[in-house]
Amino acid sequence: MRPPPWNPPVELSPVEQGIEKRIRRAKLFVILREWRHELCDAAFQEDLGRLYAASRRGQPPVPPAQLALATVLQAYVGCSDDEVIEATTMDRRWQLVLDCLDANRPPFSKGTLVAFRQRLIDHEADRRLIERTVAVAEQRGGFGHRGLRAALDSSPLWGAGRVEDTDNLLGHALRQALGVLARQQGRGLADTATEAGAPILGGSSLKAALDLDWDDPAERTRALVAVLDALNAVERDVDESASASLAALDVARQVRAQDVEPDAGGTPTVRRGVARERRISIEDAEMRHGRKSRSHRVDGSKRHVLRDLDAGLIRAVGLTPANAPAAIVTDAIVADLDQQEAHLGELHIDRAYLSSALVRERPRDRAICCKAWPVRNGDRFPTTAFALDWEQRTIRCPNGAFLPFVPGGTVRFPATVCAACPLRDRCTTRAHGRSVTIHPDERLLVELRRRQATPAGRAKLRERVAVEHALAHIGRWQGRRARYRGARKNLFDLRRCAVVHNLHVLARLPQSGAA
Repeated sequence: MRPPPWNPPVELSPVEQGIEKRIRRAKLFVILREWRHELCDAAFQEDLGRLYAASRRGQPPVPPAQLALATVLQAYVGCSDDEVIEATTMDRRWQLVLDCLDANRPPFSKGTLVAFRQRLIDHEADRRLIERTVAVAEQRGGFGHRGLRAALDSSPLWGAGRVEDTDNLLGHALRQALGVLARQQGRGLADTATEAGAPILGGSSLKAALDLDWDDPAERTRALVAVLDALNAVERDVDESASASLAALDVARQVRAQDVEPDAGGTPTVRRGVARERRISIEDAEMRHGRKSRSHRVDGSKRHVLRDLDAGLIRAVGLTPANAPAAIVTDAIVADLDQQEAHLGELHIDRAYLSSALVRERPRDRAICCKAWPVRNGDRFPTTAFALDWEQRTIRCPNGAFLPFVPGGTVRFPATVCAACPLRDRCTTRAHGRSVTIHPDERLLVELRRRQATPAGRAKLRERVAVEHALAHIGRWQGRRARYRGARKNLFDLRRCAVVHNLHVLARLPQSGAA
């Protein structure tokens, strides 16, 4: 059954005015009450209504616009689903926004809220929440039809799942597999583990059950062998019809394949190095080890934010595994911008995004603002000492020798030319002569180096600081650690936190610019 439209009053009642006056800090409640009729216009409510199947059966659903505002408030306050339901009957600020003042019963149930969130995710409708704030800003005169000037940056988002070492990953997965069997049989985990031939899995702590000296490498090897023996025992015991147990068992096999290898004598040992897509958590399969810098490790994901430098709005967001190159997020960013019919005219980034499609496949009128990679070559001539003629596609060395070049290729000066060069000691010591690698986008790098050598160019680079402020705001509401397990749910959470940011920006727009 399709939901009815939500038509709460626009004008504030005397009671609502009194509630607003008492709200001192949590101003988003005031913003949403005064802007809800513009945010949830008829077209937006119709889009949300399409998330529900047209049917004559069932109870009349709750207006999705009301659920959308509750979803945004949940991100702002940082509360659980149960606390949302509680707040609708006990917090007059929530009642102010959701038009349920003095309600004795919640306007919707927890199941309704959870189902609405899943509908948003399944239909990519959470992106529409950001688009709606952008549309309202445009109507209010926040910006016109112009090329978008935007900055893109990322920050770490630690995963919600527990990160464990190889032994505990294997033990955790195996306990899950045996736990399913124990519940099906109505028995305790310890009895099920003992019967399966893996008694070390029956306790609450695998390492306590092993009771070994973990500082001794030989003892650690014994522990790994014992855990692998338990895995073999569980593999023999699990019934092929127990699908939930088999799923947990497959996770244990995955951990064994990525983390364990035989040594020279055939004894299982923990692999040196890290498998490319190594699983680090049983609860969240999508968490990864990654790095924000050499000294800062991240166990989870990276969140990416594209901020409009003129309007201050967040126009698009993305989420990538912590171990993935930052540049891969730009496909999602482009998809979001296409939905807004936004033309990106100027992009401010750091060097992690230089290899992205936004840069390599950019139109001719898109300006890129970024610090170029530093060029170092000790006491010898750096690559910047070699002049490039882009018309003739030739490169000239400091002594005047010319050779043709191709972007993305390597130019190798003949050994005979370099041997006779009076500048050889300042250029190369290699017997086969000097070689220079040309970056595929070398022309852009040359332009970036030229710009950052000027005061105006350095001032332009500092404009990117605005997106760092936006990331700090997002981090305040989303937190340092992910709320959910799984990348898609955390992308949903990131998008609604971007909506919270945008609503604060909307509230600062001058009312005189209203259409």
